[in-house]
Amino acid sequence: MKVMDRIGGGSRTGIALAGIAACVSGVAVFVNGYGVRRWPDATAYTTAKNLVAAVVVLGVLGAARLGRAGAAPGHARRAGAPRVGYAAVAVIGGSVPFVLFFEGLARASSADAAFVHKLLVVFVAALAGPFLRERVGAAQVAAIALLVAGQVALTGHLPDVGAGAGETLILAATLSWSVEVVVAKRLLATAPVSDLAAARLAGGVALLLAWLAVRGGIGTLTEVPAAAWGWAAATGAILAAYALAWYGALARARAVDVSAVLVAGALITAALDAVVRGLPAPDVLGVVLLAAGTALAVAAAVAGRRPGRVAVA
Repeated sequence: MKVMDRIGGGSRTGIALAGIAACVSGVAVFVNGYGVRRWPDATAYTTAKNLVAAVVVLGVLGAARLGRAGAAPGHARRAGAPRVGYAAVAVIGGSVPFVLFFEGLARASSADAAFVHKLLVVFVAALAGPFLRERVGAAQVAAIALLVAGQVALTGHLPDVGAGAGETLILAATLSWSVEVVVAKRLLATAPVSDLAAARLAGGVALLLAWLAVRGGIGTLTEVPAAAWGWAAATGAILAAYALAWYGALARARAVDVSAVLVAGALITAALDAVVRGLPAPDVLGVVLLAAGTALAVAAAVAGRRPGRVAVA
């Protein structure tokens, strides 16, 4: 991800990338709601989708390394992250939570899935202080409160996270991804964005394939019709774009700030639900609260920005 990694390293760029990730995430949650139901098994679907994403990101990584090879002799290369770090993001970011999320999405509505997934900002805020030394001030707390209230207004109810509910699986996935945010943020101090994204997706899909083989479900990948693979290809490309934008944002801005901006993706999901599925238009109060929370989060991030460093791909 050479171009993205070399763009200015300040928080403004990070917040902009977080905005892109939010838009991609909003589309992804909606489209995946269709895609997962075209496959007989949610784990097989997420494995196929992540396989496509891994191929895309590995292609980006290969292009970045060719660019590095052709750089001037004096071009400095950063050391990268420890292998254990790459392995960690593959497990807690690229494999286990995907199984949980898509097993849950097969049972829950996309709106409720978006709600639970966007609670990521709450968990990241709780972890950012002790593990990343990020101060969560009054402005961030107010922004998070507005974002959560907006989510409640949009869905009209609190998702059921009782035992056995799809939302429970999605909550477990979100908790895992919140830990990944903390780990990835620390690794990005030395790891190039495209390297870490490739480790997350390629390492994660290797684990997913192994798990599918243990379950005896590898045959599903070849037995489904071409149309099902079409959904996996589309959502895999979306996932690749999300991973690169998300890690690019984390490399440049505080974890709590980029996680707050990500919540705006719920507006995209709600709008698509209303237009494509013919569901009622998003609640005006919910839209206003989410917009206000996102604006406050962005303002707080920009006002408190500090020069950052970004690893070169």
